[in-house]
Amino acid sequence: MNKPVLTIVVPCYNEEDVFMETSTQLSHVLEMLIADSLISRESKLLFVDDGSKDRTWELIESESGHNSFVKGLKLAKNVGHQNALMAGLETAAKKSDCVISIDADLQDDISVIQAFLEKYWEGYDIVYGVRESRKTDTFFKRTTAVGFYRFMERIGIKLVPNHADFRLMSKRALEELFKFKETNLFLRGLVPLVGFSSAKVYYDRKERFAGESKYPLKKMLAFAFDGISSFSVAPIRFVTFIGFLAMFISILAGVYALIQDLLGHTVSGWTSLVISIWFVGGLQLLGLGIIGEYIGKIYFEVKKRPRYAIERDSFSVSQTNQQIKEAIGH
Repeated sequence: MNKPVLTIVVPCYNEEDVFMETSTQLSHVLEMLIADSLISRESKLLFVDDGSKDRTWELIESESGHNSFVKGLKLAKNVGHQNALMAGLETAAKKSDCVISIDADLQDDISVIQAFLEKYWEGYDIVYGVRESRKTDTFFKRTTAVGFYRFMERIGIKLVPNHADFRLMSKRALEELFKFKETNLFLRGLVPLVGFSSAKVYYDRKERFAGESKYPLKKMLAFAFDGISSFSVAPIRFVTFIGFLAMFISILAGVYALIQDLLGHTVSGWTSLVISIWFVGGLQLLGLGIIGEYIGKIYFEVKKRPRYAIERDSFSVSQTNQQIKEAIGH
């Protein structure tokens, strides 16, 4: 079996504080994997600049001139982590046998990349990096994360618990992933749908090397809801259930009020009436809001707008030049 060409895809958004360290450490990993004959010498690091506002792209360009492993993909504007990651995967898959995706903050343990490759050599098409524990998280983040995975399981969405976007995928697994054309990407849910043989590698997550997290609470909640609404209509069914429940309670209340009126025990009920109106009005607004979210997703899906636009691509250009050199040599 020929040594596979590996590309490590690293989405970046304002990562100038951590870029050089990330590039150095991942380059060292590639050197070790090449020395152990696990990957080809043509393997690369592909940094995807997701419309950064700092010096991230300048650093990528500069490093690519000194480090033969480093290549860059500059997107025309910020399109979000998932779309930037997909851009990197689609670009890397053209010239790679397998691709590993990892965030730029060095929180994922890069030492287990060797274990990823060993699983690949064993015949696995997808290898998930799974956190051994969440001890480094705050109590709130740990509790909400556990609750999120349990909720997703209850509504029928199959995720790999404690897995983010640190994974290896073979070329054929990526080709199947690219057949999913939706605009609203939630790769943690899409990858398990691909199928093929998969394995898990457990590791302990580290503290962020430098800079600030790009996922504050607001973005985390939005990302979670995107995941739920992209794979399940459970929220709409929940609102429907609440609507039926409220209607049933209203009928009981109406029967009770009628009986009281017939018995001559009518009591002024202004407070209860106002509370009931507010309650039902709130349910209606909630229902409209959730349905609106789904309609909004449909709106963007049917437009079929491109997920991203590439401004510069040193990965494909470099590979093409290499092929030209090989052709001339022959």
